[in-house]
Amino acid sequence: MKIKDIRASVHTTSIEVPLLSGKVSGYGREEQREFVFCEVETDQGLTGVAITGHFLARSVVAALHEHFLPVVAGMDPREVEAVHQRVGRALNPRAMTGVVSSALSLLDIALWDIAGRHAGRSVASLLGGARTELPVYATFGFPQYDRDTLAAAARLHVDAGFRALKLVVGVDPGGWREDAARVRVVREAVGDDVDIMIDANYLFTPTDAKFLCRAVADCDLTWFEEPLHQNDARAMADLRAHTAIPLAGGQMEGHRWRLRELVEHRAVDILQPNACYCGGFTEARKAAHLAQAYNLPIAHGGGWPLFSMHTLAGLANGWILEWHLGMAQVGGLLFPDSPVPANGRITVPDRPGLGLDVDRDALRDTLVTDG
Repeated sequence: MKIKDIRASVHTTSIEVPLLSGKVSGYGREEQREFVFCEVETDQGLTGVAITGHFLARSVVAALHEHFLPVVAGMDPREVEAVHQRVGRALNPRAMTGVVSSALSLLDIALWDIAGRHAGRSVASLLGGARTELPVYATFGFPQYDRDTLAAAARLHVDAGFRALKLVVGVDPGGWREDAARVRVVREAVGDDVDIMIDANYLFTPTDAKFLCRAVADCDLTWFEEPLHQNDARAMADLRAHTAIPLAGGQMEGHRWRLRELVEHRAVDILQPNACYCGGFTEARKAAHLAQAYNLPIAHGGGWPLFSMHTLAGLANGWILEWHLGMAQVGGLLFPDSPVPANGRITVPDRPGLGLDVDRDALRDTLVTDG
């Protein structure tokens, strides 16, 4: 079996956010409007699929078509280490990230999908089969909510069965003080028995992050995700030494060396390799083993749960899956038979590969044809 073709395209859609009227353009924050869909085809007719996010989406497509395909055409799709080795030598000898990491993530995820379909086993099983279901948290706290609506949305998701919730911080004009007030509103709305996480998406200075940690120290947060500019490992280690709130990070890091920097600096309590950005399941597995050697769990951040669920289910130190409302809606649109959480847990498909069947009509309807 040989790699025959790679087809990638840019797509966009709108989502519905609970308690907000009308659809929200894109699938999360304002800049999250596009995503890349990829298929890899073999000479035996088997195909695998993958998705990655909005970062330089058109460049990722061009990289796959113009650079990756000539390098990997004719290779066995099951020999993922050989594929990574050839791609690294030919296209990324200096271990850069960004476009090349996103493109490699798409290629690798699709290859694991092919391998699973060929073997008649799920990707989670091929990765190790550590568990068949996962706890799930809802990323629900969109910045468009005012405080009252945020509290109502939190209660809505708890009523729907979620026992863990995440909200965005670092984007409100009111700064960390408003973030602290929003965290308190959510805690008061859901009580003490629901986990609450916060995510700054790299947006705080070390000083403001410390102010926020101090202000919400009594709110029993499960983790503070990616608090600082550039995911600065040294500064995150300093923040971790000054707060009892566990720190999480790593979802947007493009390879194992950046993830290793977080671990070796003791910058995180929870590592978050995301296969859709870090180089696929092959690289995420290495990051998980790195974390396991340091007795750290891996959790999910960065969205695209229908893919990352296989990482967490397959590997021994996998923990909790992010059900990002926007990216989950994209997944449900493109893969209508995909699993959904119930009572705060999700069952990972045991069908071959990723267990996802593409709705070709939805794929066509979301296609971006301009530019």
